[in-house]
This record gives sequence, structure tokens and C-alpha cells, in this order.
Amino acid sequence: MQFDMATNSSWQFGHRGRVAVFIDGNNLFHAARFHNLDIDYNKLLRVLLGDGRLLRAFFYTGVDAGAERQQGFLLWMRRNGFRVIQKELKTFYDGTRKANLDVEIAVDMLSLAGRYDTAVLVSGDEDFVYALNAVAYKGCRVEVAGFRSNTAPRLIDVSDFFIDLGDIADLVCKDSTQMDEYDIPTFVPAGEMMNERVLDRSSKSFRRTDDKVAIDSGFAEDDDEVSEYVRVSDDN
Repeated sequence: MQFDMATNSSWQFGHRGRVAVFIDGNNLFHAARFHNLDIDYNKLLRVLLGDGRLLRAFFYTGVDAGAERQQGFLLWMRRNGFRVIQKELKTFYDGTRKANLDVEIAVDMLSLAGRYDTAVLVSGDEDFVYALNAVAYKGCRVEVAGFRSNTAPRLIDVSDFFIDLGDIADLVCKDSTQMDEYDIPTFVPAGEMMNERVLDRSSKSFRRTDDKVAIDSGFAEDDDEVSEYVRVSDDN
């Protein structure tokens, strides 16, 4: 594996085809905070995409319905190429607030397997070992991205490739000189979606519909809204 340091642009590890990215938002945020880093999600997505073409980029997170600035961050994510899957935080008897989206991540990874060539899971949670194995058995390349010290060894072991975000922090984090304007990554052309169908979670059997998935687009919001992501509670 080589990295193009001259252009500072993308990973160079061979043709990766169509890429689907699944970001465990709460897990990534707390791991990055542990390392005192502030993730730039456009930079992160471009690095994870490498030489492939983006099929979908999912971002899963717990939300506080009353946090307006957090909603502003999620709107920014939707307008910059991410499909946001959110669940309202629940308050437990001990006062902690949690929202577990492990099932949603696993179901989406398995449901889209075959539509993508490479799956990139951004999480360090060992609970995804079985799901990652199941995706690999379907013939897809599976990669894990995270901070090594915050990633379960078993998750690294079952992946085809591990991207240590700590080693490339300068490539995926915000810097003081970056502009507020962001480019939307290149998506797989609509003609190559193979009549894609999206899951309708309104039933327990996860029946499918013939509705096509629309690609969000738009412009970035004020960068201050993104920094408010610190309000998201950890799921662990």
C-alpha cells in the first residue's frame, strides 16, 4: 500500500470498484476526541474512496431532537453526499443517554452487498465482526477504518485491509487554512445502479420497495454548525 504524498489526494491500493462507506458516527466522534482530533468528513470520504467510485456514504448517529445546532450539522452532512440515518437518544435510569444503531449498520451493509465491490466500515466496535464476515462471504472486499488504539483487534483481523486514521490524521482532519466550500465526491452513474431498491424499514421483515435512492446534493453550511457535533453522546 502506497500513499500519494505529492498530491495528498487518495489511497493507492489497486482498483476498488464501487465503494460503500458506513460510518458509525458516535464511535468515530469519541475515538477522534480521545486523540484530540477534529474530523473533516469531506476529507475523510475522499481518502476512503481512493480510486473507487462512491455508491453510497452512510452516516449513523444518535441525535438530540432539541439540539438545533446538531441538526444543522446533520443537514450539512446530507448536503455533502452523506445519507444520514439517525435515532433519537434514549435516557436510561442511570441518566445516561444512548442510541444504538448497530442493527441498522449491519442490515444496510448486508442488503447492499453485491451492489458495491468494496465496503468500508468506519468503526472500532467488535460487535460488527460477524456482519463484516458475512459481507466478505458474499464476495465483497471489506475494509475497516479507525484509530488502532480504539479498534477491536478481531475487527481488524476479519477485514481485508485496515486504515489507521491515526497514521493519516493530517489528511482527514480540519486545518486552520481550509476553505468553507466543499466539493461533493463523484458518485456511481445512475445507469450502473442495476435497478437498485431501498429497504423499507416499516415492516419487521424488511420488505423492499421499488423506490430508487436519491442522491443528496447542495452546499455546505457554516463550519460552526459542524463543530457542534460534540453534543452527540457515546453509545458505549
